Amino acid sequence: MKVILLQELKGKGGEGDVVDVAPGFANNYLLPQGIAILATKGNLRQLEDRKHNIAKREEKRIADANAVKAALDGTTVKVIAQVGDEGQLFGSVTAQMIADAIKESSGIEVDKRRIELGHAIKTAGEHEVSISLYREIRTTVNVLVGGENDAPVAEEAVDAEETEAGEAEVTVESEAGEAEAVEASKEAAE
Repeated sequence: MKVILLQELKGKGGEGDVVDVAPGFANNYLLPQGIAILATKGNLRQLEDRKHNIAKREEKRIADANAVKAALDGTTVKVIAQVGDEGQLFGSVTAQMIADAIKESSGIEVDKRRIELGHAIKTAGEHEVSISLYREIRTTVNVLVGGENDAPVAEEAVDAEETEAGEAEVTVESEAGEAEAVEASKEAAE
């Protein structure tokens, strides 16, 4: 059965494409969901009139997908999960967790259905994940999986130095205050 797609259908085509699908697939899914319409003579004529608008929208979608690809390509996002003693996770990292981490780190919203895990991520460490942005436009993101306590060493060292410096300042101030108090009490006694 020939239908005209009204939006992208993974593995079949994009908006405005005339594709041949099984009648059951068309009648039970594509037509009721508004993803496609029947390829009748009248609908094909309307499609020819709308081709210019469809081409503009397609160019915009491709440009947007390329911009997102440039922003995300090779970036690293951190996903916090419960990690056992041997680096095994309690559960696994889901596509939704990765989408949330991408949004938090870069501000780009990625649909979880476009994230292709391939296999479940069940170990801590760095994993490479592929994201299908639009048609053949894909990008890869490095996902760093770790627990809440797995902070980078550099940040911990800076925090420790700030704490030690703060304690040293307090100690110097209190010793100076004690010395002044002792001198004041000596003067008062004389």
